[in-house]
Amino acid sequence: MPRRLVIPFIACAVWLALPAGGLQAESTPGRHARPVESPVRFVPPPPPAPPTVSERAVRLARTQLGVPYSYGGASPAGFDCSGLVSWVYGRLGVSLPHNAAALYDIGRPVARASLRPGDLVFFSGLGHVGMYIGRGRMIHAPQSGQTVEIQALDDRSGAPIGARRVA
Repeated sequence: MPRRLVIPFIACAVWLALPAGGLQAESTPGRHARPVESPVRFVPPPPPAPPTVSERAVRLARTQLGVPYSYGGASPAGFDCSGLVSWVYGRLGVSLPHNAAALYDIGRPVARASLRPGDLVFFSGLGHVGMYIGRGRMIHAPQSGQTVEIQALDDRSGAPIGARRVA
């Protein structure tokens, strides 16, 4: 091989022998070089936030599905509309009156577009109240001869006349 090609040939051979990422190695006397490892740190995701009072109210109200309507009722033996709402929130430490019109005076007004699960929804000249559970639906104790049920807000005769956020 001509002398003027020896150095370029050796340089090319060395370049081809290198790993794709280049050389990164630590050497310890008497040992072979080893790749440098960067420490990997596992960071666990944050725990989920505990459910709000309103979310817990919806869950508790759902456990009462099928309980018979009872005028003046405020227990799992039988509920009227405001009795269901006051019993549920009362179990969660929020004292509410057992009267739909009185409930309307409590909490903050909420526009229909801003409803959140747990909000109270009022109908019939404040003669009826239900608890909003999401997706345009509420849970309520409708009337004599029926049981606590889930119903679409728009399936109730008469549109909702207002809503309140109590928790």
